[in-house]
Order: sequence, then C-alpha cells, then structure tokens
Amino acid sequence: MSQYKTIKEQAYEANMQLPALGLVLFTFGNVSVADHQAGVFAIKPSGVPYNELTPNKMVVVDFDARVVEDNGRPSSDTKTHAVLYKHWEIGGIVHTHSTYATAWAQAQRDIPIFGTTHADHLTTDVPCAPPMSDEMIRGDYEHQTGFQIINCFKERNLSYKEVEMILVGNHAPFTWGKTAEKAVYNAAVLEEIARMAQLTEQINPQAPTLKPSLIQKHFERKHGPGAYYGQGC
Repeated sequence: MSQYKTIKEQAYEANMQLPALGLVLFTFGNVSVADHQAGVFAIKPSGVPYNELTPNKMVVVDFDARVVEDNGRPSSDTKTHAVLYKHWEIGGIVHTHSTYATAWAQAQRDIPIFGTTHADHLTTDVPCAPPMSDEMIRGDYEHQTGFQIINCFKERNLSYKEVEMILVGNHAPFTWGKTAEKAVYNAAVLEEIARMAQLTEQINPQAPTLKPSLIQKHFERKHGPGAYYGQGC
C-alpha cells in the first residue's frame, strides 16, 4: 500500500469534482493535494480522461516537481503547483479552463467586485496577472507560471491567504486553499463570479462597483471576528 494513500485519495476525489461542477471539458484542468510535512503533493496524471481516473493513478511529486511515486506522467502544470507549494502554506490547488473565468483571463482583465456574492468571498477585484514576458516564456514555462502568480501578488500587495484565486493573463484561472475541498469550492465560486460580472457589464456597461461599506459588511459577516453566517462551531 502506498505511503501517500491519503493525499492520492483526496486528489482523486477533488479532481472528480471538476467535471461534476461543470468546470472542465475533456482533460482540461487538474487538482493537487499537498502534504507539507512530507514535502510532496499528489496530482492528476497528464491527459487522462476523468472517467478513467482512480486514486492509484494520482502521481506523487516533491516540491521541486520530481516524481517520487511513479504512476504515469504528472499533469503538465505540475511545476506551477510545485512553485506555489514551495512558497505558500496551502493544502490544495485547482487549475481549470472554466469558460467565464478563462474569458476574463483572455481579456486580461481583473473581475470587478460588482456585488455581494463576490464580497462574500473577497474584498478585492479578482486579480489578473499580466501576460508572461517573452523571456519567461522561452524559459521553463510552467515553472515561470508559478512566479507569474506569486509576482502579481507581491506587486499588488495581496495576501494569498485572503485572496485564494487569480486569473493568469491570456491563460486561465488558478485557485487554492487550506484543503483541496476549499480550492475546488473557490474554483466554482470564481467561475460564478466571472459569469455574473460578464452579465452585469452586458446589462449595464457603466455598472458601478460595490461601495466599500457593503464590501466590508458582506465579507465580515462571514469571515470577520463577529461572523454570524452559518451555524458556528
């Protein structure tokens, strides 16, 4: 039995949520689950259809993207995941090419915070990292994508613990969280926020963004010190 059985099972279950939530088509997208104590993560194998996945087919690699338990070739995005795990304390990462979020990424636009659904989850626009430089593209592309994300957060003075999602310009979305379950949740939320924002601009191209008082109210009622949404502990 694999010593990485737990993270492989978690990665499998999380990956299977992507088609169930309508976030992927064919083999687009992937989820990984990290074990920081062991310095490894499990990720979807490259190019394998979701209906052919099993827990045992998840590939385990270290935070330098080196395979440590070989069950096939890992996702082509593995080096991006590795960079993020190496620099951030997160437990799961999701990458999809979901339609609406990817459309905003292709448009190289942040997703404006138009409404309270958005503010329930974060207090800023969803950031879109600028397209990668030619020098980075000519280098180790997937590795550099990780730094494209990290650099965007540094330049904007954003916390990855508070903003658990990003659009990579001309590419597609990435989300993360303390667990793979949270990362998948964030991917579904991001796609819905992207869809709502597009519809908002179609209805009213001059639609104003949410005023600060409403942003804080909706975010803090779920996440603030006096949060009262849900049933509590």
